[in-house]
Amino acid sequence: MANPKKIIKDGLWDDNPIFRQVIGICSALAVTNLMMNSLIMGLGLMFVTAFSELTVSLIRKFTPKHIRMMVQVLIISVYVIILDIFLKAYYPEMSKALGPYVGLIITNCIIMGRCEAFAQNNPPLPSFLDGLASGAGYTFVLLLVAFFRELLGFGTIFGYQVLGDSWTNWTIMIMPPGAFFILAVIIWVARSLSPEEEKEGGTI
Repeated sequence: MANPKKIIKDGLWDDNPIFRQVIGICSALAVTNLMMNSLIMGLGLMFVTAFSELTVSLIRKFTPKHIRMMVQVLIISVYVIILDIFLKAYYPEMSKALGPYVGLIITNCIIMGRCEAFAQNNPPLPSFLDGLASGAGYTFVLLLVAFFRELLGFGTIFGYQVLGDSWTNWTIMIMPPGAFFILAVIIWVARSLSPEEEKEGGTI
């Protein structure tokens, strides 16, 4: 059975989906102009990843190998639809702000990757924990990118004014190039903090 501490450590840092594997960055660039958007998107992905992995793990012994990918996509789709309905019902403004990116969680390779690489070969509870950890690692990076973009672009944090009236907003930070720049710096810093043997080995 997988070690819970290792699962959490891998999801948050050692095998972080964004700055280690560099996957799932489309939404990381699209919704990170505001921290609240990033938080909701991250929590949504945590929900979908955790329960998708749990479900895949529960039925893995009964799923024919030649259709397992289709089954995984179907499972992921169900949880994304649940998330989308929940946001539209209780947080319509947030649902509108996130736009199509909630639905695009279905195609997020982080979820499919964890279902195939972990849940397909491990018991339900470790799989659920792996989903939470991977989602938390994703959310951490989203919030980090959004922190700098919202602060420099709007002078606010979670919508609250932080910088004074004398601050001149950096328009580029609320545009796609700002997201590319901030994410690139985060990946660079994260790789710089990696052990030398990991950097030399070229693992991500």
